[in-house]
Amino acid sequence: MSQSISQAITAYLQSISDARSANTARTYGTAMNAFTAFLNAQGPPTEQSEISGMQEDVVAQFAADLKDLSPATEQLYLTVVAGFFEFLVAERLADINLARVRLLIRKRSRKPGIRLPQFPQQQIVDTICYSINLALLPVNIDRDRLINLRDRAFIVTLADTGLRVHEACNLRRGDLDWNELKAIVKGKGNREAVVRFSQRSLNALKDYLDARATLDGSSGRQLASLPLFARHDKGAGKKVKPMTPTTGRNIVDQRVTEAIGPEAGRNITPHSFRHYFVTTVLIGSGGNLKLAQSLARHQNIAVTQRYAHLSDSDLDKGYIEIFESGQATKD
Repeated sequence: MSQSISQAITAYLQSISDARSANTARTYGTAMNAFTAFLNAQGPPTEQSEISGMQEDVVAQFAADLKDLSPATEQLYLTVVAGFFEFLVAERLADINLARVRLLIRKRSRKPGIRLPQFPQQQIVDTICYSINLALLPVNIDRDRLINLRDRAFIVTLADTGLRVHEACNLRRGDLDWNELKAIVKGKGNREAVVRFSQRSLNALKDYLDARATLDGSSGRQLASLPLFARHDKGAGKKVKPMTPTTGRNIVDQRVTEAIGPEAGRNITPHSFRHYFVTTVLIGSGGNLKLAQSLARHQNIAVTQRYAHLSDSDLDKGYIEIFESGQATKD
């Protein structure tokens, strides 16, 4: 008996969940939810429609239905659906012409334009300076001091390593080599990579972990297995529990708001510190794209090139000389 479309989608998403990261699985789920909603709007519910009757032309119809979304989102959703069709062929659930599917996607989808990363660099610098001084704030209870030291270490680490928020939250104490100033992290696609740490980030981490020594020692677990960044809310109690990316985003939002104000809090996210990191590397290395690509762990150098305009001081200087000094002379 043939599976329903709904059953096939569930099996496809399960295969993604088994092989890919949780973040990737969520992204695929979002795309397939949109595809399911589209199919339900076109005809019988997916629970009642047999997957064996799936046709390639539905891809073109789905692409037309995505025109109100951004080109980047459209491309993402169509890539996920193309993967679904490949899954159907591999599992022999439907007779699909994959070459035609790819052709339809090429003909009907829009290419996303290159978006230059934008972020308020000076506000990030101000936030880092504010965070460094968190260790000096007076506190009434030890838990508040732990939170201040953790948040200082977390923000400085994001700024000086280029770690993504989920990568930082997943770090264990044993991942960090204090002598080599490096850590092994699992990045996108569960790829392992080496990340370098600055001395100031290690100093902040040492202060935080020293203050956490009693808590870690009473956990009954090996220190190497404990999270590098832990929860210190009342719900965690005396247990050493890892932070979630949501907690990481809340830390950034809170500290940016304290440092700059609520308006800035809406413009700066944990990923803004990654933008800051890449730009800082480019400026400090005289525009060395290969170095920035390697340190940021970009698979494609074209991603790194998007940051080059932010660090080209020669262009800034030339513009000022032409439009400011020249205008001043004419006036």
